[in-house]
Amino acid sequence: MVLIGFVLMGGVISTLVLFVILAISKGMGLQEAQNYLTQLATNPATSPDSWYVLMLLQAINHLGTFLLPALAYWYFIEHRQWDSFNARPLSSVVGFSLVTLIVIAFMPFDGLIIEWNRSLHLPETLAPIEQWIRDKEKGLEGITKYLTTFQSTGQLLVALLVIAVIPGIGEEVLFRGILQRNLIYWTKNVHVGIWLAAALFSAIHVQFLGFFPRMFLGALFGYLYLWSGNVWVPILAHFVNNGFTVLMVYLHQQRMTSVDIESTESVPIMGSLVAGLVTAGLLVYFRRLNQKDYA
Repeated sequence: MVLIGFVLMGGVISTLVLFVILAISKGMGLQEAQNYLTQLATNPATSPDSWYVLMLLQAINHLGTFLLPALAYWYFIEHRQWDSFNARPLSSVVGFSLVTLIVIAFMPFDGLIIEWNRSLHLPETLAPIEQWIRDKEKGLEGITKYLTTFQSTGQLLVALLVIAVIPGIGEEVLFRGILQRNLIYWTKNVHVGIWLAAALFSAIHVQFLGFFPRMFLGALFGYLYLWSGNVWVPILAHFVNNGFTVLMVYLHQQRMTSVDIESTESVPIMGSLVAGLVTAGLLVYFRRLNQKDYA
């Protein structure tokens, strides 16, 4: 409950910080800033600098909601240091370079889960709720599409920082470094702790049509953390997942690759299942390497 309080407080403070920045930089009052942000959310192309404003909003929101509250809780409530996140130093982790390959290999299989999740339907009596969910998802897709339409290499670098680096550190510190560890301790079961943390990780994004693929992704990060004993491993995995997607979108827009990672076409089932088996094999190998190193 204390951690939840820190997260909620961080979300409120980060929003106020953004309002203050807009008030100073654009000469807006708090109400004007709120109206301006609401307008950007519904029609992001209304202002020539809206892309950077929305990226700033994303960065401040992530820092204020995930990383800073998590660190404040860790240092001031649990009275621990950064090294407490790590059962062993990064230099002792075997197969660190495998993490990138594991995450990329997992993507086609996760794409199959995404397609399955989107095809799910609520009971007929809950049809209005399902329609509301799908309308909200469509609105979020519009903002995501806008933020991943790059006009320059500089925008790509900003996007990698805001979409890959900051969330990779903040979300992994909160969900794997703190929540997963505590849930494993409370439930006395490693697997229950990992999957509960993964479910919370997915739920907090409030994107119900992507709940299951994000939960599986969170579980993947969780097992990498468990077997490696170092929080920088899931941070790297999270960064690769987000960063690789952003980079592939940019390369496709620049016509440097024909692969459209944003394509809504059906995922080849056989290829996805093979990717899942490859991922499982790499995970088993990573686990054995690090178990042997522990011994």
